[in-house]
Amino acid sequence: MAITRTDQASARAGMLDPAKGHPANRDWIELQAPARSIRRYRVIRAFLHVAVKLYSRVRVEGMERLPDGPSILCFTHENWADPLYIFAAIPSRPRVYFFGPEQEEMRRGSRNRVMRWAGVVVPFRPGSRGLVAATARAESLLCSGAVVAIAGEGQIHAGESVVLPLRDGPAYLALRAGVPIVPVAINGTTWLGFRRVVRVRVGLAIEAPTSPARPHTDDVRRLTSQARSALETLVSDFPEQPRPGPFGRWLTELFNDWPEGSRPPIAAQPSDRRITGPVSRR
Repeated sequence: MAITRTDQASARAGMLDPAKGHPANRDWIELQAPARSIRRYRVIRAFLHVAVKLYSRVRVEGMERLPDGPSILCFTHENWADPLYIFAAIPSRPRVYFFGPEQEEMRRGSRNRVMRWAGVVVPFRPGSRGLVAATARAESLLCSGAVVAIAGEGQIHAGESVVLPLRDGPAYLALRAGVPIVPVAINGTTWLGFRRVVRVRVGLAIEAPTSPARPHTDDVRRLTSQARSALETLVSDFPEQPRPGPFGRWLTELFNDWPEGSRPPIAAQPSDRRITGPVSRR
């Protein structure tokens, strides 16, 4: 990729990685996910709160279990619309951000542009360096009192009572920031049928001890295991839903990105995981 004169000037100003010809990771986040005003956040949240509850019957359970301060919301992930139901369920304060998506360019694609305009995401570039920069941004938000929500499974899945093995990111970030993990189960979004019940159930917060800059592997694994066990309990009693009509099926799959290319059978779920942050061993 050729580096233009403009790129060279930006590199001298600290905005570009000259070796690669694109913004350095920290400044890339500033460009792709600029800070937005609290007023815009409140407008977006209010709109989604109304829109989601017009389409679905949202049932919220356990909201009193949310800590007053910053925390990691580790939620189950059946559908692209799950973050919308998080917005519909949670209180307006503190402010909530979503960790992800993994994108090189947030200014392309209608969905990416909407997320960027709303200012509610912490995207990260493919590769470990981009992930480290995004983790630093998320940790900074937590330190400012915000809540960071993460789809702990790292991908969507089929099945209301299914919880895939969690990635290490939520536990790692909770240990880094010294904030609790709150398991949040979203049920009813496997199929987005009109006026069907979507349940958002909040579990008990799992306290994360203060950790060094590089959390120990055993601590990350223990916290991840606790979070998954909590999520499995929260989703265990929700029945499978029938396929909706044509509009509901279209809406369900509108932005779904199935790892296998298409909706898998409920029993056939992948189990490969990856570490999402630098972890030290004892």
